[in-house]
Amino acid sequence: MGTILFELALTFYFTATIISIFEIFKKGNGSSKLLLILTGIGFIIHTSSIIFRYIEAGHIPIVGMHQASSFFAWCIVIIFFFLEYRYRIHILGSFILPIVFLLMLSSSVFPREISPLSPVLKSYWFGIHISLAFLGNAAFAVAFGTGVMYLLQEHYVKSKHLSGLFHKLPSLQVLDEINYKLITIGFPLLTLAIITGALWAESAWGSYWRWDPKEAWSLITWFIYALILHVRLIAGWKGRKAAILSIIGFSSVIFTFFGVNLLLKSLHKF
Repeated sequence: MGTILFELALTFYFTATIISIFEIFKKGNGSSKLLLILTGIGFIIHTSSIIFRYIEAGHIPIVGMHQASSFFAWCIVIIFFFLEYRYRIHILGSFILPIVFLLMLSSSVFPREISPLSPVLKSYWFGIHISLAFLGNAAFAVAFGTGVMYLLQEHYVKSKHLSGLFHKLPSLQVLDEINYKLITIGFPLLTLAIITGALWAESAWGSYWRWDPKEAWSLITWFIYALILHVRLIAGWKGRKAAILSIIGFSSVIFTFFGVNLLLKSLHKF
């Protein structure tokens, strides 16, 4: 049942993504409501899929790349709907839903069997640590999307091409504000994820830090976003520079999530 629900969610996200891309090129916002409805249905089905997996596995389903990619996408949709409710930016889906779909698509190609938790993962730290990490990464993913939106809008403003997509995109000030708020949400979540991970490691292995590739790249990602906040607050880097840094930061998130697990040997199989 969980597999069927996953495939249905993937189908709805795919349809919403196609509409979101079409939204960039067409005039008006006639399909915005349909996009939100399809995404909402997909999210409800996706949530049901995760619940079925949770019941079957007995824990939050993030063990293995199939479940982890799916859960990552689910967290991004949560933040997307929050921003849509808060700011009413209908074009936002055109830059966020492709990320969601690509994560779901990548999830679909990985093995889907449910593996039992290893003894070391059977800890109350498990749910706390991974929830903080995934929500933090989801905030960074949406910050990436708004960073791309900022660069596009800046291009339209500088080129004085004030038509088409320019009128659908929010002002540069609003995009910069959203980008900053997302990073100020994601950074403390990532910080707490690293701290809880260290406490968990100490209770499991007797050492707070083992320089596992996942730990090392998580720390690199943390330093990148710490630098972004530092240069914003101290050096006054806003706008274009901040948008570019948020894009660079998310590339580190993606490598930490996919690259480490697929290319490097890590103790983190979740």
